[in-house]
Amino acid sequence: MKKTQLVLGTAGLLALTACGSGPAAAGKVAHAVPVAGTVQATADTYRNYADLARHEKEGRDYTRVQRTPRGAKVAQIAIHGGLIEAPTSQLADYAASYGHDAYYSFMGIKKSGNTKLHITSTHFDEPRAVKLVKASKYTVSWHAAKGDKAVTYVGGRDTALVNKIIKALKAKGFKTAVPASKIEGQNPKNICNRNQRGKGVQLEISAAQRKAFFKGGRLDRDWIANPAHRTQAFYAYVKAVDGVLAGL
Repeated sequence: MKKTQLVLGTAGLLALTACGSGPAAAGKVAHAVPVAGTVQATADTYRNYADLARHEKEGRDYTRVQRTPRGAKVAQIAIHGGLIEAPTSQLADYAASYGHDAYYSFMGIKKSGNTKLHITSTHFDEPRAVKLVKASKYTVSWHAAKGDKAVTYVGGRDTALVNKIIKALKAKGFKTAVPASKIEGQNPKNICNRNQRGKGVQLEISAAQRKAFFKGGRLDRDWIANPAHRTQAFYAYVKAVDGVLAGL
């Protein structure tokens, strides 16, 4: 498979995962380098869910988890959950539970090599996720980015909600930044934008910020599975996001 490397512009810019793609955002943005090493959708091992399901075994390599409370109008999703992009499942799960929202996670559970299960957001068409998102009015999609500075890149087509979440996170002391073009979540095909309103929110959270959510900065499987290892930053972050969603 031919791969195209993204060339970094200015030294010191944060490296991000390419979870979604779309047209470039206005203003100054950071360049992106995804975990997989390239930014094109073709860098994924599998084209879509059907392709993945033909080669990977559910229950051994991955699992799908969802909850749909009656009357929920918000969907909190982690399509790169488990050990694909840790700890996005834990964040989306707690956020959904706290806000009584719908929850979905596609979780990598391999002993190693979980990045192989990454399907970029514009190609992610797992039927349960699509159905859950389509039934919702609002969507928050939780993702992981690289980076040794604690920051969240807030994207998605729901500009009004994006701005409110940015404001809420900043009010709690969390840093935000404009996402690079490959992770800005503007493409209508992005799973976060496939709700009833055709627009959602995509949170790309740097490694440094994610590590701050757990004692010792550990993101290994057993550690993040234990709620006792969560820091106050974990709860403050989620509650900042859910505080905005509660007002919808």
